[in-house]
Amino acid sequence: MSEASIAAGAGAAQPTRAYRTYVLILLTGVYTFNFIDRQIIGILSPAIKADLGLADWQLGILKGFAFAVLYTTLGIPIARLADRKNRVTIIAIALGLWSGFTAISGAATNFVQLTLARVGVGIGEAGGSPPSHSLISDYYPKEKRAGALAIFAMGIPIGIALAYLGGGWVMQTFGWRMAFVVIGLPGLAMAVLLKLTVREPQRGGMESADHTDAFKALRIGEPEGRFERMMFGGCKLFPETMRASAFSEMATVWRAAKHLFSIPTYRAVVIATTAVSFTSYANGTWIVDFYSRSHPEFSLLRVLFWLGIISGTAYSAGTFLGGYIVDKLSKRDKRMYGFVPAIALALSVPCFLLALWIGSPGLSLFFMAPVNLAIGFYLGPCFALAQTLAPVSIRALSTAIFFFVLNMIALGFGPTLTGVLSSVLAEGLGEELSLRVSLTAVSFVSLYGAWMFYETGKRAPADWAKATGEAA
Repeated sequence: MSEASIAAGAGAAQPTRAYRTYVLILLTGVYTFNFIDRQIIGILSPAIKADLGLADWQLGILKGFAFAVLYTTLGIPIARLADRKNRVTIIAIALGLWSGFTAISGAATNFVQLTLARVGVGIGEAGGSPPSHSLISDYYPKEKRAGALAIFAMGIPIGIALAYLGGGWVMQTFGWRMAFVVIGLPGLAMAVLLKLTVREPQRGGMESADHTDAFKALRIGEPEGRFERMMFGGCKLFPETMRASAFSEMATVWRAAKHLFSIPTYRAVVIATTAVSFTSYANGTWIVDFYSRSHPEFSLLRVLFWLGIISGTAYSAGTFLGGYIVDKLSKRDKRMYGFVPAIALALSVPCFLLALWIGSPGLSLFFMAPVNLAIGFYLGPCFALAQTLAPVSIRALSTAIFFFVLNMIALGFGPTLTGVLSSVLAEGLGEELSLRVSLTAVSFVSLYGAWMFYETGKRAPADWAKATGEAA
């Protein structure tokens, strides 16, 4: 279906190509700040460890669980709000909040204070991705969503690259505290720009006229099943005037989650992405510590420079290519949504093992390039599936539920368990070897993720056809 026919079916004028490109670039910039503020803790980790006297298990909590716990849980109610209210406003407020808490992190003088600041960053970032995915899906038709969301996802490698390059230089020049401040403050200006220049698009304006949505204007009054009856009883704790609406909201989220996870492709892509992200978050937040311990002959600033270059080039290229290739190949075969990421990810694990165990720091960084190229391939396709398989009225919620599972497990436990395992092994192996072994162990989880992307591909054609009304 052409964009013109979609516009006619929706009964509303569509944004110009130039304007929607501007919106996509600006949202990508927001996502870039998201990952700068998220990644900076891993880059500043050696300096924070030395200054505050922290153990690896404490660093693991700061990098993982402290950020993830409210980031994942608050994402769901914020997504429900975004599915009905102005998404641009929600993203702008969220960006201002997480940028402010990043800047405040520079004032922390102990583990508890820095943990609370990281929790604040997580609260703000909970309002970033789900509304952004929903916005992009209303600016781009389903045939171009993998490519558009891949460009949006380039905020991840670009943000990581800028954090490595800028954060490393500021830390070396002014200290780790000033690095938090310098990286946090620009996000406040971008929040204002976003609110003043981005329009809220028509929901579902890019879908065909016969697109069905069972969740549109859904209001649940009576519980169905044991779990909903438990929720109904729990709502008696609320004031009487709030009970009905509170139950309806919680039951809607529950039914939406059941609906989404009843779709085999959605279920498989969530598992696949969670497994890959478990490894990626662990490696991404500990890789600077790895080089500072295993290759101390390389200065920290040199390591940060090359990791930034690799992320900004190889990771960015992989993210773009993953969306572009899948958009092209999936016109004939929807299985490519899973098969393309599966092949790339299967190749990334041996390269990462070489990077961990090869003796030369130069060769180690050389093998990090194909690792970063390969791990970018899954981002656009998995985000596109989460949006296209979901009814229009719960698209932000679809991403939030997706991210709840992904980040509670991958972001919450990947970095944390790596730090705990490293601390446990350190007594017998020493801090250098214990971290190397820990990173090796978590890298094998990506192989399971590659397999689950293959399973995603096998299921995709039938579920895509059912969700969109297209012929399988």
